[in-house]
Amino acid sequence: MKKNTFIIAEAGVNHNGNYELAKKLIDAAVNAGVDAVKFQTWKTELLVTEDAEMAEYQKENTQVVESQFQMLKRLELSYADFRGLKEYCDEKEILFLSTPDEEQSATFLDELQDIFKIGSGELTNTPFLRHIASFNKPIILSTGMGYLSEVEHAISTLTEAGILLTNLTILHATTDYPTASEDVNLNAMNTIKNSFPGVSVGYSDHTLGIEIPIAAVAMGASIIEKHFTLDKTMLGPDHKASLEPNELKEMVHSIRSIELALGTGWKVPTKTEFDNRNIVRKSLVAGCDISVGQLITAEMLDIKRPGTGISPIRWDELVNSIAKKSYKAGELI
Repeated sequence: MKKNTFIIAEAGVNHNGNYELAKKLIDAAVNAGVDAVKFQTWKTELLVTEDAEMAEYQKENTQVVESQFQMLKRLELSYADFRGLKEYCDEKEILFLSTPDEEQSATFLDELQDIFKIGSGELTNTPFLRHIASFNKPIILSTGMGYLSEVEHAISTLTEAGILLTNLTILHATTDYPTASEDVNLNAMNTIKNSFPGVSVGYSDHTLGIEIPIAAVAMGASIIEKHFTLDKTMLGPDHKASLEPNELKEMVHSIRSIELALGTGWKVPTKTEFDNRNIVRKSLVAGCDISVGQLITAEMLDIKRPGTGISPIRWDELVNSIAKKSYKAGELI
C-alpha cells in the first residue's frame, strides 16, 4: 500500500510581506489538512543586485513596474517574524518549513526546522548546496529549469557532503507561474527516480487547478508541494498560480482518496467482491438430461449464472469426462 504522500502547502510570499496575513495562511493550511506549511526566507541585500529585473510573470502578476530588489524588499519578512510563525505553527500542530534563498538565512532557519527545502533556483549553486548539507538534515530539492545532468551534479554535491540518499527527495518541477499542462512533463519525475536509485521523488506543482498533483501521486510522488493563497485575485507574483483554501482542501481530500485507491498491488478479490462472485459469475450447467456413466460432450453443457456450481474455468476438465451422477437439464453440474 502506498504510504501517505507528504503534502506541503506553499505559502511562499503570498503573505505580501504582512505577518498577520502569514498567520492566516497557516490557519488555512491547517484547515486543509496538509502536513506542512512552507514560506521563503531571505535578506534582499544578500539575494539580488539592485538593478536585477523582475521575471515577466512577476511583472504581469504584480502589475507594478519596479526592480526585483524592490519587489523582494516589499515581500521580505524579518527573522523575528519567522520565529513567530514557527511558534504559531507549533501551536496549531502543523510542521513549519521555509526555503532559504541565501546562506545567512539558511543558517538562521537551522534553528527552526528539521527539514530543508532547496528551491529550483539553487539547483546549480554548489556552495549553497554544501552549506545546506552541513546541517546534516533531510533535504527536499526542487529541479525546475534543470537538465538531468544538473540534477546529477546536485545529488553528487549533497551526497559527497554527507547527505544520505535516504534523506534526499528530488522534486520534479516546471518554473513557470502558472505552468501550462503541456510543459509539466510528469514522466520526468520517474526519469529522475530511475536514474538515481535510492532517491525518493516528488512533484512541485505550479499549474492551475489540482488535477496534475493528483496525477503525480498516482504515478508515485512521495511529496507534493502546491502554492496556495487566501485570494488568487490579490496582486503579487504567485497568487495567480495558487490554490484558494477550499481548493487546497479538495486537493488534499483527492490525494488521500487516490492513496487508498492505489491499494496493495496484489491482484486478489476484495472482501466485498467475494459477496458478488456467486451472483455475477457463472457455473457449468447441464444443457440436457445427462445419465450417470454417460460421456459428457461440449454440446451437453451450458454456462449460466449463478456461480455456485463448478466454474467454467474447469470446462476442459469436464468435456469428454464420464458423468459420476445423473443431471436434469438446467441443473448445475
